[in-house]
Amino acid sequence: MGSVLSQVTETADEYHAFPRLTDGQMHLVAEHGQKRTTVAGEMLFRQGDRTCDFFVIVSGLIATVDGPGPDGDVIGVHGPGRFLGELGLLTGEPVFVTSVVAQAGEVIDVPVESLRQLMTTDSDLGDIVLRAYLVRRSILLKQGDGFRIVGSHFSADTRRLREFATRNRLPHRLVDLEKDRSAEALLRQLKVAPEDTPIILWSDRILRNPTNAELAKAIGLLEPLEFEARADLVVVGAGPSGLAAAVYGASEGLATVVVDGSAAGGQAGLSPRIENYLGFPAGVSGGELAERAVLQARRFGAHIAVPAAAGALESCGGSYLVRLEDGSSVFTRAVIVATGARYRRPDIPELPQFEGISVYYAATQVEAQLCAGDPVTVVGGGNSAGQAALFLAKHSAWVTVVVRSESLEENMSRYLADRIEHTANINVQLCSEVRSLIGKDGALEALVVVDRGDGLRRRQEARALFIFIGADPHVAWLGDHLALDDRGYILTGNDLIEEAVRVGDNPGGEGHQPTMLEASSPGVFAVGDVRSGSVKRVAAAVGEGSMAIWLVHQYLAERSTG
Repeated sequence: MGSVLSQVTETADEYHAFPRLTDGQMHLVAEHGQKRTTVAGEMLFRQGDRTCDFFVIVSGLIATVDGPGPDGDVIGVHGPGRFLGELGLLTGEPVFVTSVVAQAGEVIDVPVESLRQLMTTDSDLGDIVLRAYLVRRSILLKQGDGFRIVGSHFSADTRRLREFATRNRLPHRLVDLEKDRSAEALLRQLKVAPEDTPIILWSDRILRNPTNAELAKAIGLLEPLEFEARADLVVVGAGPSGLAAAVYGASEGLATVVVDGSAAGGQAGLSPRIENYLGFPAGVSGGELAERAVLQARRFGAHIAVPAAAGALESCGGSYLVRLEDGSSVFTRAVIVATGARYRRPDIPELPQFEGISVYYAATQVEAQLCAGDPVTVVGGGNSAGQAALFLAKHSAWVTVVVRSESLEENMSRYLADRIEHTANINVQLCSEVRSLIGKDGALEALVVVDRGDGLRRRQEARALFIFIGADPHVAWLGDHLALDDRGYILTGNDLIEEAVRVGDNPGGEGHQPTMLEASSPGVFAVGDVRSGSVKRVAAAVGEGSMAIWLVHQYLAERSTG
């Protein structure tokens, strides 16, 4: 273990720079676990383990290693008073690192369920553990620890897997076949044919071009549902409104199931920085906000299945059946639709051949790394476009913002417009549109931008195009089950009543008047961006999700006494 210790010292280790537990906290932890000796070289848990305990070090040193065994790169070394693990210990995911005893000593071994109880009863201890685990996950993501994606950055499947991993905050690293000379040798060693790439290297497993669902199952992200599960409440969509509904529904005793086809967080989860959300004066990334919400919801007992896309909604004897695209289904007494909206695509002829390789609908750390040092273009004049431009300006050589309107302030918050105007490497082109893309094999080289005033066409260098031109409601899976407005958003409450009066229908069914967020089928509620008349803000979405639970309780009480 000498080579392990030589890689990093405890005092220089930023990864583990958190307060040690106090003597009182150590004593409390010891009451809920048992002390045991450790032996040099012993692995307390390995990358990929689905169950492991909470360990607090009494004496000795324990190394955290990136990889399935003791020979990986050392991330850091823990000493007395420190504790092991990261976020997966609380979420139920397999661990992304290996812990190896570097110097024999003694640890307190605490079962995870006992840890959860301790975190609830002792808020100070709970805060220390949770804060440490959240920061550790962020650092694992930043350093590229965890599983490996081996493939070409020109591959749409490589891009798909990276986007899925990033959106779900799964620690990973890309081994790029186009840039890493050792990647080809690795494929030959593993006897993997080029047509089988991208591959996932996880613990001792190799996954050949897996689907998102296959990757999620292998990593332990996807909580499997029974083929015909039953619940009090199904929340379809895990954006801010859906996660708020999950937290409040589960905490108030409802058997709550949340399904989402891609990732927790929705569109907000892709935001690099939300700066105007109450309680976060320094801002918070959408991914971090979603991560915290998922922890809360699971702590209260909500079952969250991702990726698990809803395929249909059916009435079933006074209850509802939510059918999922994988063939399973959930019977439920009430439904909250929080499916949000899907990105709009501009009418650019060459767009399909560049999507997923050089054209993006989100600006996360993945995209920033792919176009680091390159000129990029952002299309859109709203807050999402503004946040993306500011984020990309930290990584790209030059950012051009193409806006159809005559001023940034027309659709963008003033604070964002001010920051863009004062960022040296951002150029704003007003009254302009992107008309065509230039490049080959999916690699973008330049754009043709047209001035909407004088019609002047100009070539503009760009290695990546980021599109933020709004979204359309995601309601196709509902069929004709719910009433929609003329733009396709779900009608609820008074808007539904007014529309029903206009066309001579009876909203909500015989003897039932729809409440504020209730849709045209009693017991089905719509929240967030998918609802007609919603305010497109994270805080408003969270408010609607929590309010919907109160309305669900009203509806269930009405049914039980009706």
